[in-house]
Amino acid sequence: MAISQFMAAINQIVDEKGIDKKIVIEALESAIGAAYRKDYGKPRQRIKAVIDNETGNFEIIRIFEVIENDVEMENEEAQIFLKDAKKKKKGIKVGDEITKKLPYHNEFGRIAAQTSKQVIIQRLREAERDIVLEEFKQKEGELISATIQQIEGKNIIINLGKTNGLMPGSEQIPGEYYRIGQRMRVLIKNVEDTVRGPKIILSRSDEKFIIELFKLEVPEVQSEAIDIKAIAREAGSRTKIAVATKEESLDPVGSCVGQKGARIQAILAEIGQEKIDIILWDDDPKNLIVNSMSPAEIEKVKLSNKEKRATVIVPEDQLSLAIGKNGQNVRLASRISGYEIDIPKDNIKSKKKEIPVTQKPEAKETELKKLSDKNKQKKVFTKDKAEKKEK
Repeated sequence: MAISQFMAAINQIVDEKGIDKKIVIEALESAIGAAYRKDYGKPRQRIKAVIDNETGNFEIIRIFEVIENDVEMENEEAQIFLKDAKKKKKGIKVGDEITKKLPYHNEFGRIAAQTSKQVIIQRLREAERDIVLEEFKQKEGELISATIQQIEGKNIIINLGKTNGLMPGSEQIPGEYYRIGQRMRVLIKNVEDTVRGPKIILSRSDEKFIIELFKLEVPEVQSEAIDIKAIAREAGSRTKIAVATKEESLDPVGSCVGQKGARIQAILAEIGQEKIDIILWDDDPKNLIVNSMSPAEIEKVKLSNKEKRATVIVPEDQLSLAIGKNGQNVRLASRISGYEIDIPKDNIKSKKKEIPVTQKPEAKETELKKLSDKNKQKKVFTKDKAEKKEK
């Protein structure tokens, strides 16, 4: 093979695989060294090719490790005593390496050629895997658009370009329908290095999926002018999200909704029939609980800060709204506020038998980073409401 063709082939591999040229050349050097050792050397010898990056020419060298004079030599094919090494190179120390140039050969047998090929394939495969792992590790927690490639039972295989990702059943939105070839947004939840290569777990049910959608559709959230203080989500059903801002002229709830509901409508279009409650964060736990119980109206809140417990008094006609379907509203409110919320039956005047509702917080709230506006504002959105607002 002519020199220009050899280097052209290397450059082609670099372009196609996206691998650093240095890594490709190192793989070739190891492969040529393995082939040379197979045909012209001995099994325990350390033989390597050194390729000129400019011309593509290479020479073959044998490598020796320098060891102490008074130790037992473990591999005479790859080790040399210090006294002998100093005869060849002055100033050399124990642990250094000394090389010896070997006769040039460029014809190898079938087995040696096959060995060389396997070495190259393995090295390039490892390099590709490392590149993919590093690339997606940096994207962990971000949204990407991808295409469904395969559906295996409850698991969905998604084509990410350079590799595939997995969205297990637990990371899917309940009730959502998926089909092969469908393009959608997914959250890169977790990236792990395994024996079989990078394992990329994708999600649409994670709370961070909603946060990233708001960053995408609401510039003020992306720029951190609006801070998402806490979020509680039951995927496919309802999400409560608490927002705040330091800027007095900025309405955090209104900004998230957008003009005529355009921003929230774009978010709802991505998650189907799931409802979103956008509430104003308040540093006062009482006010925060009142806001988080939206859309129900609250008469009174009694707090026990030591036990992180709150007793909420609601009018009789607001009881069902306060509790929510299967206790969902009070459950999400607990997770937003971080308080265990009680709605005792003794405080509700009704002839009907009432059942006390107690709900403990089930998820950690987002860390407080910014002060909030003290004005109460509550917004509840569904896809249908957002579309009507648009009209």
